[in-house]
This record gives sequence, C-alpha cells and structure tokens, in this order.
Amino acid sequence: MQYRNYGKTGYQVSAFGMGCMRLPRIVTGDHSDVDREKAWEMIRYAADHGVNYFDTAYGYHNKTSEEVLGEALAEGGRREKVKIVTKQPFGTMEDLKTGGGKNVLDNARRNLENTLRKLRTDYIDVYLIHNIGKSTWEDIKKNKVIEEYEKFRAEGLIRGIGYSYHGDYPTFKEVLDFYSWDMCQIQQNLIDVEREATEEAIHQAGKKGCALVIMEPIRGGNLAFPPAAIQAIYDEYKAPGAKAPRSGVEWAFRHVINYPEVSTILSGVTTMEQLKDNIEIFSKPDAVPNCLNDEEKKIITRAREKYLSLKSIPCTACEYCLPCPKGVNIPGVFTRYNDGVMFGTFDPSRRAYMFQTRSNQDASLCVGCRACEKKCPQHIEITAQLKVAHERLKGWVE
Repeated sequence: MQYRNYGKTGYQVSAFGMGCMRLPRIVTGDHSDVDREKAWEMIRYAADHGVNYFDTAYGYHNKTSEEVLGEALAEGGRREKVKIVTKQPFGTMEDLKTGGGKNVLDNARRNLENTLRKLRTDYIDVYLIHNIGKSTWEDIKKNKVIEEYEKFRAEGLIRGIGYSYHGDYPTFKEVLDFYSWDMCQIQQNLIDVEREATEEAIHQAGKKGCALVIMEPIRGGNLAFPPAAIQAIYDEYKAPGAKAPRSGVEWAFRHVINYPEVSTILSGVTTMEQLKDNIEIFSKPDAVPNCLNDEEKKIITRAREKYLSLKSIPCTACEYCLPCPKGVNIPGVFTRYNDGVMFGTFDPSRRAYMFQTRSNQDASLCVGCRACEKKCPQHIEITAQLKVAHERLKGWVE
C-alpha cells in the first residue's frame, strides 16, 4: 500500500481510504440493512492489508454505518492502528427544532457523544462538519460551530477538525480561507475536473498545507464500467509490463492519484472483490503523485470528452426552467438520467434520485402545466422527458 502525508497533522495515511457509505446490504421489500457479517469481514480485511483510513458519517446507512465500523475495528486491536474519520451535518445540530444558538451546540455535542458510543472509541481522529455549502455556511459561522469543535478537540474527543464540501469553487475557497482546517474533503474525478470545487480547489488546499481527501473518484461507481466507446479509448494505451489494458476503475483512480496535493482517496466498496482490486491498484509501485505521462493525460481527456458527448437529454442545467410550481428539481432529474445514460449503469443515479424523492423534488410531482417548457432555451419537451426519466430512476430501496 502506498502512503501519503496528511497535511500538517504529521499523519501518514494509506493512499486508499475505505469509504463506509456503500457497505454490502440485505434488501427486504422496501427496507435495507447492512449485511454486518460481510461488512465486518471487509473492514477487517482492509485494516489487515494496509488500509489505515476509514471514512463514515452520522447518516450513512440509515445511521448504522458508524456502528458497523466500530464493531469491526473493536476486534483484534485494529482501532489503535487506523484513523477514523466521521462527519456531522449542520442539519442534525438543528434537528430538535430548538431555534439555534446554544441549543445547536448542545445538539452537536449530544450527536458526537452518540457517535463515539457507536464507534466504540474514546476519540475521533478527524471530525468533519459535513456537506458545508452556501445554504449552511453563514449559519455555521453564526452558531459558532467551529468554536464548539475546538472545545471537542481540547477535551480529547476529537484530534482534527475538517469539513466536506459539494459545490462551486468560490464558496469552497471562502470556507478554506476562513479557518486553519486540518483537512477538507471534496468530490473530484476525471469527469468533475471543472465541476464541483474544480481542480483549483486541489491546488489551493495544497498551498495551505491542509490535508485533502478526495471522495467520489469513481463517480458513485459510474466510472467502473466504461461503455464500449470509452473502453476503446482506454484500450489504446498499454502500460509498460502490463498483461492487459487498465480497467476503468484504475484509470479513474490514477487520475486523482496523480495530484501530489491529495492525501487519501476514498472509495466506497460493496464487495470483497472490489476491495481487493482497490488495494491492489493502490499498492502498485507507480501509484504515486505525478504518475501520469502526457499520453495518459491525453487518454483521460479524450475519455472525459466522450463521456460528456453521451448525454441524451440536452439539458445544460441553466435553471431557466425553475422554479417549478410543484417543486420539481428539473435539472437535477435530468442530470441523474443523463448520468445513467452516459455511464451505462443506472444504479448510482437511482440511489441519488431516492434522496431527491425524499426531499420532494422528484418528477412524480409534475402536473404537466408546461410552464417550464416556455422558459427552456434548449426547447426540451420537459414534461414528456420527466416521465421517461422518472420511470428509469424510481425504485431504489435503502
């Protein structure tokens, strides 16, 4: 296993970090539970084969992921050998509807204490404010959440303070510059180079000496099974000494391995086969910063361009169609559908659509008023396409 420096903390962490958001599941009707026996086996295998970084969060797997991770690592003295990172969203600090201020901080402490019990540990190596964004950042500052995290650290309950982020670069930079964070976590992959926080976020985190963790390097699993047109591009390149062309997974990982500013790269694994494959990729002698040559970079650029050409609904996410009178997130629906078409697999899109449905933004709410179609600069038949997308995306159980 390759290891990297973790910002200014002095930690050395495995370049591959095991994400615990996509653990194996047992689905029964409209409900699912973590398959604990399989999950424990995978977590312990990872810890015994060089992985010393495990990432989870308060809400993963219906608030059971932390518990499963804690159970797995409590056996065999593994807890002391690894770094555990978990996250609390600002929304859970408000979930008692207490109106902010001191009560938000009381809730944050209560949630942390509950997390420590679930993880069967006295401390968390790095504790994140989860999914900071434009909608929550001002409230986080106003309620002095960072100051409360500093109290947690002074008490020995946590050892590092960080944040995870999905969103545009300007807000990311504002948050990064506001505080001397121990780490930050962003989505980045060969598709999202100029989306999400963009490649510039990677460079800025490196300049500040902040540990940088990459999530979604496989785009929720979408990049694992390239369509034939993409695989043909990959097959043009054969690494020296390799017996076969690289898989889509390895190309995706190597894209982010290449950045010297990156501390660790998370991947949520569902099967032992996936886990072993990931460990093998990150254990190769050349799985190191600046590993890509010019030819490989060109291959990745061509693959990205080809992926982006495969969309079927010509939505540009300009949002001129919004607001929908019924609350449908029209660009969000089309993005999920186009991702399924682009990547040749709909399961990650269906899972993402489940969350959109829970927040009452899904296409089933469309009443066919067609107000959106009058505003669409691409002249998309939005009402009809929403029905197509909904039928393809509905039904994920978790």
